[in-house]
Amino acid sequence: MKKIFSFIVITFFGSMVYGQDSMLCVGKYWSEDEANIVMKRFASEWSDVESWEQRALIIKKGIIEGMQLDKMPKIKCNFNPIIGNSRIMDGYIVENIAIESFPGFFVTGNLYRPLEEKGRHAAILSPHGHMKDKRYTDYIQWRCATLARMGAVVFAYDMVGYAESTQVNHKMPIALLWQTWNSKRVLEYLLSRPDVDSERVGMTGASGGGTQTFVLTAIDDRIKVAAPVVQVSAHFFGGCVCESGMPIHKSDDHQTNNVEIAALCAPRPLLLVSDGADWTRNTPRVEYPYIQKVYALYNAEHKVENVHLPSERHDYGYNKRTALYNFFDHHLDLNAGNIPYKEGYKEDFVTILPAEELMVFTKENPRPKNALQGDGAVMAYLKITGD
Repeated sequence: MKKIFSFIVITFFGSMVYGQDSMLCVGKYWSEDEANIVMKRFASEWSDVESWEQRALIIKKGIIEGMQLDKMPKIKCNFNPIIGNSRIMDGYIVENIAIESFPGFFVTGNLYRPLEEKGRHAAILSPHGHMKDKRYTDYIQWRCATLARMGAVVFAYDMVGYAESTQVNHKMPIALLWQTWNSKRVLEYLLSRPDVDSERVGMTGASGGGTQTFVLTAIDDRIKVAAPVVQVSAHFFGGCVCESGMPIHKSDDHQTNNVEIAALCAPRPLLLVSDGADWTRNTPRVEYPYIQKVYALYNAEHKVENVHLPSERHDYGYNKRTALYNFFDHHLDLNAGNIPYKEGYKEDFVTILPAEELMVFTKENPRPKNALQGDGAVMAYLKITGD
């Protein structure tokens, strides 16, 4: 009798949760209790590699069609990299860089490289979350410089609408598509470099950067290792248009959430970093066990990890960064021995540069004249409205 009652409750509750009118799943779309039950519903829809991969194809299709990535014009565009102000630091090189995402739109950022010029290095994409000038912060410089000294070419780039990415507003209707497209172009630029090993490509970011990480990883197998930080949640879908402003989680044929999108990384190495003060507080009990079951289908349980920091909050702080260093060191074949260590990694070799020294475009070096300006100009060029 109890089993029958449980089935009825779950079926009814699942139908109630699934019965939302809008195709957009925004913010805390479900309660924690609802999400816990929905994850059980999701788990009942697959039982082996074949049935999971059938579901994975539906989820991947939903992401691509939901953000209209399949409608992006087939534009032939060189990267036309603009690289300047190269500085040799203590064990790494930092440069200012812009590449063309498509003709007239520039992805702006910084390139952190190992001092060693010979051979091929791992590459790491480093998107960030919501903050006006986040690329210039000390914690992004610490992370990128440390990874570069460990032997990786790291591209830290601006979130759409922030820092130097001011050709459009952050909350433009196609922000989710645009950020994913920019990340794809950063990936392809890194792969085009003669100093990059295409089999050792990682991606990591926190919060909105975490969303960018698991979305691109889900749809592009060229990302070999992923570490979304403080963002993978069963009930929270991202509160910004750049995360949930286009229907990538739901269609007439399916419903999913960010846990399953992150699980599309399997069987590639995946690190989830969670904390006790945001929507990732349940990760050890809800999100991580689900993803572990997916990895078990591939006998790859050893390739997925969760570092949970219950006493910490929503950031990419020291303990989160050092967990990443160990994970990337192992799975990207880096050299953590290059980093000073005494009861913890020492990041004090990193020189924190002021924002003006990290900018690509200045009065002396302005953005190229062919730059498109404004949401309307970019959307008109692409012929995509986001509707």
